[in-house]
Amino acid sequence: MKAARYYDRGDIRIENIPEPTVAAGEVGIAVAYCGICGSDLHEYVDGPIFVPPAGHPHPISGESAPITLGHEMSGVVYELGEGVTDLKVGDHVVVEPYILYDDVDTSENNPSYHLSKDMNFIGLGGRGGGLSEKLSVKRRWVHPVGDIPLDEAALIEPLSVGYHAYQRSGAKAGDLALIGGAGPIGLLTAAVLKAEGLTVVISELSPLRRQKALDSGVADYVVNPAEQDVVDEVAKLTDGKGADVAFECTSVQVVLDTLFDAVKPQGVIVVVSIWGHPASLDVQKLVLKEVDLRGTIAYVNSHPATIKLVQEGKVDLKPFITAKIGLDHLVDEGFDTLIHHNETAVKILVDPKL
Repeated sequence: MKAARYYDRGDIRIENIPEPTVAAGEVGIAVAYCGICGSDLHEYVDGPIFVPPAGHPHPISGESAPITLGHEMSGVVYELGEGVTDLKVGDHVVVEPYILYDDVDTSENNPSYHLSKDMNFIGLGGRGGGLSEKLSVKRRWVHPVGDIPLDEAALIEPLSVGYHAYQRSGAKAGDLALIGGAGPIGLLTAAVLKAEGLTVVISELSPLRRQKALDSGVADYVVNPAEQDVVDEVAKLTDGKGADVAFECTSVQVVLDTLFDAVKPQGVIVVVSIWGHPASLDVQKLVLKEVDLRGTIAYVNSHPATIKLVQEGKVDLKPFITAKIGLDHLVDEGFDTLIHHNETAVKILVDPKL
């Protein structure tokens, strides 16, 4: 079968590899679509980061580069391993793509399994990936999506990132949220916040992305920080109080600085983006305003609630799918577009069958 294999920075190859063996307790999934994630781009430009370098196998998966990429996938069950009785062949599913030690408690009783030692992701740390025709995944990480279209279902994974960020923020209906950046995660976080009853303001330089935020209905207000003072605009909307909560979705220093000025005293700032470089922090602002600065990574028991938001029509994922490409064009039509012309695309989906 065809698969996108990561060898090293700037080196991704489309190769033929053996189909996976579906072991006991696993689910064989024929991939329908896989989204290209910002993490994949970081690996391509700056990596290896999550990908174990060649000769340095990951302690859980035992794999190192080359590995198959892709962790934002949807697909159809084609085979059930021994002992899997609560799914059937033909079911439409998505994957919560964790690689964890077998003794980690991944039940609802453990709200931090995503922070366990040596955590990694399917499609980055090994165990196959969505940028291939098939993969086999432990039953725990497979979530049925019912009648959600499979192209939209491929966005459940990044939408779950936004859902966990919302949970980390402690925000509630009626709050005003400021989001720095209208990239894929910024927009999908906004979608969750709107679904949960918040007023959403997005600050974004790109006119195309600002328009997408408005057209998709995930933002109540958009601000162009090149022409408008974001802090003043938020103050106008809140009678001078400031935003209740803010989400940093860019890994850009000036955006983080702006959020500190725009949140209210005792407001919350959640850093959602992955920073590939150190940031600076004006600790005096954090202290004098008693700001809560919180990190968030991925998701934890978030997929069922996220899937429910889509099934109930509270989140519409269609507007965020901006292109569909074949696996052979992963780099020239996918990675190159998102690296050099990222304002023109939100989520590019790869269909491994094309």
